[in-house]
Amino acid sequence: MIPTVTVVIPCYNEVGTLRELYTRIRVEFERLELQAEIIFIDDGSTDGTREALRALAVEDPLCRVVIFRCNCGKSAALQAGFALAQGEYILTLDADLQDDPAEIPRFLEALQSADVVSGWRTSRSNATDNVVMAPKLFNRAARSVTGVRLHDISSGWKGYRRQVPREVAVYGELHRCLPALAAARGFRVAELVVRHYPRRSGRSKYGNEQFPHGFLDLLTVAYLTKYRFRPLQLFGGIGISLMLVGLALGAVLSLYLTIPGIAPPPYWHFVMWLIALILLVLGPVFIALGVLAEAQLATAMPGLPPPPVAERINCRDNEKAVDV
Repeated sequence: MIPTVTVVIPCYNEVGTLRELYTRIRVEFERLELQAEIIFIDDGSTDGTREALRALAVEDPLCRVVIFRCNCGKSAALQAGFALAQGEYILTLDADLQDDPAEIPRFLEALQSADVVSGWRTSRSNATDNVVMAPKLFNRAARSVTGVRLHDISSGWKGYRRQVPREVAVYGELHRCLPALAAARGFRVAELVVRHYPRRSGRSKYGNEQFPHGFLDLLTVAYLTKYRFRPLQLFGGIGISLMLVGLALGAVLSLYLTIPGIAPPPYWHFVMWLIALILLVLGPVFIALGVLAEAQLATAMPGLPPPPVAERINCRDNEKAVDV
C-alpha cells in the first residue's frame, strides 16, 4: 500500500532522541489511522545514530534509512529523503525533539488549502538573546529579498504537497529558503504557529555563525527566482550603471579642470579619477559576465553530483551506492 504521508527526518548525532521521536510519530499516525512512512537520513553521524536507525528499520519495514558516508549538510539529506518519498504529503522536522510530532494533524489540515506550510516558532527554547537575534535578522532579510511574508522561514518543521519537492531542487544550504523557491513557481505558501521545546540531548548545530551563510543563500534565491532565466538583465544592468556613474564622475572632474583661474586639484582629485577609471573598466566586465551566464543557460548545465550514500535500508533500491 502506498503511504499517504511521508516524514523526512535529517539526523546528525541524535542517538539520544531517535527512539522516542519514532514512537511519538507512530502514535500520531495510528491515532489518525493513516498509512505513513518515516525516512531517516543519517548525515554522517559519529555517535551511534546509524546503529539506532538500523535497529528501527529492522522493526518497521516502513521506516526507511539512508546513511551518508560523511556529513553533507541538511539540504543534501532532505534531497535524499525527497527522492525516496512516496506519500502525497511530505513532512520534515528535526530529530532533536524540539519539534513536536503532536503538530502532525495540524500540518496535514493546513496542507488541504496550501502547497507548503512552514512552522513558526513564536518562542524558541534554550536560546540566548544573541542566538535568537541572528534568526530574527535573517527572517527579516528573507521577507525583504524574497517577498514571502514568513516569520520563521528557516524552521525545520515544514509540510509539502508531493509536487513541491519534485519541482524545487534543494542543494547547498537552500533548505532554509524552500518556501521562497516554491512560491516563485506559483505554489501556495502558508504559515503555522508551532510549539518549540528545549533540547533533550546533544547540542545545537546552528548559531550566529550561520547568519552570513544564510544571507549569501538569500542572494542565491533572489538570483534564482528573479534572474535565473535572464541573467544578462541583471549583470548588464549593473555594468551599464557602473559605466554611467564612471562617465558622470569623469565629466564632473574634467569640468573642474576647465574652470579658469581655479586652484590646482587637491590630492583627492586623483583618487576620484582612479575611481572613475575603475568603474569604466568594471562595467564591461559585468556585461561580459551576463553574456557568459546567458551562454551557460543556453547550454544545459550539468547536474549536481549525488550525495555519497553508503547504505540504503528498506528503500526501493537497496543496492550499495557507488563511490562518487
